[in-house]
Amino acid sequence: MRILFLLGLLLNITISVSGRQKVYDFNTRCQQAYDAIMQLRLDAGAALLAEEKKANPDNLIPYFLENYADFFTLFFNEDPAEYARKKSLKADRVAWMEEGPTNSPYYLYTQAAIRFQWGMVRLKFNERWDAVWEIRKAYQLLKENQKKFPQFLPNNMLLGSMQTVFGTIPEGYRWLSNTLGMKGTIRDGMQMVQQVIDSNTEVARLFKEEACYYYCYLKLFVENKPEDVWAFLQKHQLDTKNNYLFALMVANIAMNNQKASLGIKVLTERNDNAQYEEIPYVYYVLGQLKLCRQDEDANVYLQKFIDRFKGKFYLKEGLQRLSWYYYLRGNMDAANKYRSLILTRGNTETDADKQALKDAKNGRWPNQLLLKARLLSDGGFFPEALKLLQTKKAADFPVMEEKLEYAYRLGRIYDEMGQDDNAITMYEATVKAGANRTEHFAARASLQMGYIYEKRNDKNKARQCYQACLDMKGHDYKNSLDQRAKAGIQRMNGG
Repeated sequence: MRILFLLGLLLNITISVSGRQKVYDFNTRCQQAYDAIMQLRLDAGAALLAEEKKANPDNLIPYFLENYADFFTLFFNEDPAEYARKKSLKADRVAWMEEGPTNSPYYLYTQAAIRFQWGMVRLKFNERWDAVWEIRKAYQLLKENQKKFPQFLPNNMLLGSMQTVFGTIPEGYRWLSNTLGMKGTIRDGMQMVQQVIDSNTEVARLFKEEACYYYCYLKLFVENKPEDVWAFLQKHQLDTKNNYLFALMVANIAMNNQKASLGIKVLTERNDNAQYEEIPYVYYVLGQLKLCRQDEDANVYLQKFIDRFKGKFYLKEGLQRLSWYYYLRGNMDAANKYRSLILTRGNTETDADKQALKDAKNGRWPNQLLLKARLLSDGGFFPEALKLLQTKKAADFPVMEEKLEYAYRLGRIYDEMGQDDNAITMYEATVKAGANRTEHFAARASLQMGYIYEKRNDKNKARQCYQACLDMKGHDYKNSLDQRAKAGIQRMNGG
């Protein structure tokens, strides 16, 4: 009897220990860790999470937040060796989240967020189908959680972002949206993300900075409202000095919105001490910005990116920019060296990398004057670019591709300087001469005209221009331009 009693007691102890209830406790220490990770102070975040695990071993939030840290390093750095080491952690973390109480809004949300993050990472490592299913599952979990907990605003942050993007997928990636079966409108998606930012509830305040990150990118790249982005950044005073993620975001937005000097200022003035994770992508951005400004040390940063980046995205474009740096300075040995590397390094998942490879293969160097004007214009130095182009006329360029680029560049500079009528004249000339060619100038000119007419609230003309962009086939940058044109049509249709 004594043996049976002891066995029973041992069994009861075992059941009691194994049956301890896991919890999702986003306590103060976890909030501090989350903030540190979102600033890319990953070691500080990891130390806090280790303390929390020791103090509260049944708390699942530390394991959830560890996924954020892995997401950032894998997504930005694309190190295949690190990916191979950490790949199995996704299943482990989802399984841990499933041990929590099912009556918590974090039960499904944490599983969805982990899957969403790994879906984004898998895309970087060219595992498309795995990425598709991760994102699809994340979407389904979020929709289910939204039904169960409609007041849990983090649902809106991720669902809104997903719905905004997936409604604008271009033809070349239609397989993705068809597989996912996801539908949404830009307006509804943006409103969902905005709700998180505007809410004063405790959970919304917790996720506000992450929501701001999604919102800024969506506002620029989907809604095409750069002025609203800068107004938002000014209003919310995001800390680009101590938050490395925000510094990268603002610099990247500056790079894509003709504000090279601002992007350089943000990256050079940020706090760059050793507590922040090293992200080689920052050298790509800084090198691009400095090349646009014609800085002498642009090559230093582009070279750092090439040397330290272990992934494949943007690598061909980075090598192209480095070859341009030396080409514009007459160092053809170095220019040809880096151009030849484009053929063997990186991938062609982005339109910019595709274009870099195409240019490297054709063996021709761009017209120096047009290249200088392009870089100055891309950096926001419009008077300088205009001054260069006004020394020439279309007839001075013997090649049709250069004539097209001349007209488009002139139109784009007029556009950015607020001279809309002059811009439309040059854009129309570009479309007329280049609609059936493989260069992207005509399609981009149609897109830009759409933006002008949209700004004028002439929805019919804007819609016609966006549709004209979509109708042009076989040109460079097809996927990215189609995505923007489709987003424009959705906006004109009230979507």
